[in-house]
Amino acid sequence: MKGLLDLIVGDPQADRVVPPTGVTARLTIFVSAVMAFLAIIALALSLSTGRVADRWAEELAQAATLRLPADPEQADAQLAKALEILETTPGVASTRALTNEEQQALLEPWFGTDLPLDTLPIPQLVEIIADEPAYDPEGLQARLTAEIPGVVLDDHATWRDPLLAAAGRVRLIGWAVILLIGASVAAMITLAAHASLAANAQVVRVLRLVGARDVYIARAFVRRYTLRAGLGAIAGVVLALIVLQILPDGGGFFAEVGFDGAGWIWPLMIPLLAAIVAFFATRAAAIARLREQT
Repeated sequence: MKGLLDLIVGDPQADRVVPPTGVTARLTIFVSAVMAFLAIIALALSLSTGRVADRWAEELAQAATLRLPADPEQADAQLAKALEILETTPGVASTRALTNEEQQALLEPWFGTDLPLDTLPIPQLVEIIADEPAYDPEGLQARLTAEIPGVVLDDHATWRDPLLAAAGRVRLIGWAVILLIGASVAAMITLAAHASLAANAQVVRVLRLVGARDVYIARAFVRRYTLRAGLGAIAGVVLALIVLQILPDGGGFFAEVGFDGAGWIWPLMIPLLAAIVAFFATRAAAIARLREQT
């Protein structure tokens, strides 16, 4: 607690070593704000993409589509038989045969509205909703094929697996961006601390003559740059949250972008993480520079 209090309050004598204003001060605050802004946006996009992908995957996992052969003469009999098999299959919660209008609406994006779909032999589609525990897809496919040759059961695994893989990659990219942002903040603060120490070499020399130790001098740099990075990160987080709130809400993906539930911990953690990175980066830079000036 005493160390935290010293970091916040500081030592007025030691603080004179670090200029309260100037290019390095403004640069530290500005870069910290920008990096925090980018970190929040990257996290929001990554977490939102993961949530949307997980929800879609869950919906696909519980739904399946049965495609009956396009045989107009036996269509009604095949549909009745298929529904009978599905209704007696454990793990099937409900089934529904799509209407001709629904099937035509599914084909219109591919063939347009000018094609007379009502005159073509379109396979009958049946929507299947799984129960808990779910049915056995392979067993159901075998049972349906035995009764209705040419029937196809699509459990959407072809769509679900790439979707989950893509969501995992997006999350990985998001965390990689966060690490790069943290490294950039550390590099910037290290350069700023080196520049400030070099500019105040004469003051450092005088402090040493009156008995100040390097740890005492370095502490002033650590405190000043840690607080600058933390305050800049707070400003960046606030700005990012405002931007996320004013994104267009058209019911699409942008309506999902943001934080939800436990994800709100990240806007609180980013300033703290920025301050921690600044603390260790400044401490290492100050000690190394002071040793060079010995």
